Amino acid sequence: MNVRFVSRAESSNFCAMAADVDLTQTQVARARAFWHDHITADARIYVRIRRCQTILIEPRERFNFDVEFLLEGGSGLRPERDWIALAPHLDQPVVLTIDQISVLGNVSTQDWTEFDELAKQSDVAAIHALLDAGLLISDAPQHAAMREREQSFRDGHWHPLAAVMHAFGRWDGVTSGEQVRNVGIVSFNDLVHELGDPPSHFHPRAAKEQRLPLMTPEPTSLDVLLKRRTTCRNYDISRQVPFAIFSHLLHRVFGAQAVHTVTNDVAIVKKTSPSAGGLHPTGAYLLIQHVEHIEPGLYHYHAGDHALEPVRLMPSDEAHELALKILAHQDWFANAHAIVIYTPHFLRSFWKYRNHAKVYRAVTLDVGHLSQTLQISATEFGLGAFVTAAINEVDVEQALDLEPMRESPLAIGGFGWRTRECARMEFDPQHAVWPAKKS
Repeated sequence: MNVRFVSRAESSNFCAMAADVDLTQTQVARARAFWHDHITADARIYVRIRRCQTILIEPRERFNFDVEFLLEGGSGLRPERDWIALAPHLDQPVVLTIDQISVLGNVSTQDWTEFDELAKQSDVAAIHALLDAGLLISDAPQHAAMREREQSFRDGHWHPLAAVMHAFGRWDGVTSGEQVRNVGIVSFNDLVHELGDPPSHFHPRAAKEQRLPLMTPEPTSLDVLLKRRTTCRNYDISRQVPFAIFSHLLHRVFGAQAVHTVTNDVAIVKKTSPSAGGLHPTGAYLLIQHVEHIEPGLYHYHAGDHALEPVRLMPSDEAHELALKILAHQDWFANAHAIVIYTPHFLRSFWKYRNHAKVYRAVTLDVGHLSQTLQISATEFGLGAFVTAAINEVDVEQALDLEPMRESPLAIGGFGWRTRECARMEFDPQHAVWPAKKS
């Protein structure tokens, strides 16, 4: 189909010509209807246009080998520069031309601009390309889906820089676990050999003789528990986590401990971990593998009812494959009996903190608080636990049918029984979990 742009003026002129002929009102109405039903089927009419709300334009440089450049005395690597538009409501970056950047600079994000007026001052081909890409939004019927998608993003009250970082920092199909194994990095010593010495863990701000020594505390039961918390990389899939322990962990970490009703539709929830504004935006989806009385599959935890909501049940081998996929092939975590997907519902926090520069950071802290509470609680019950941010967010979103700018995973954790033998290295220098090897 040959597609062209038709301005409001062209549409008006067509109808005006029909009116100039000696036609009845019924015939004029039919002419207008014919224009709408047939001409617009083979052409795109843009009445008003505005720019999408958030775009970050990034210059990127890449190098291509060029023999002629080498023969001319150059390095042989000729630089090429692209201008890349990062718009959070789109799935992919968009390569821009200078003309297209100029058009974007002439269009408001809030006020609608008549297509005719924009075409007078901007390159029409650039306008077309930007509309096709979704960086310009029109009120034409054929762009309803993109307009609604961009409006949904506007309604989320994201801070623009946080939105770009979240949208384009997500992984899809990454296999970082395999990559680590392929380069032979197994221990911290391997990292030092590969990357050199890291910055010092200790950061002095005064001379040693100026430091004020503090008292060495007597350990309490909490100190002993905290020392036992060691990231687990060895899970015994021959045992199931008892249903009672599993239920207790979810209630303690994610459950509503108390609910205070504000209005008929609004309540404030008390949980065991802190949360900015008391909003608790982070929910828990679970990939169950080896838990007593629960079939393998994906579930959502309902914090108010303290219940699991099935999302998709699956055979054990399929659940394990999904675990590997969403954990970026970190197979040392993929055997965990229950895998927890920490998934904030961003709009809950952004309802209060609208376009706020700090709110995304606060949501990240929310996930961290919950993760620590889960790890300490799992340790108390004699289980191992882990948390990682090296995850394939896009694969999680597809599996759970999530809209990424509204609800998206920030981390994945899990828990389960440890194996009797430490096959995978765990950092336990105090031997609180694994006994010291006899020499």
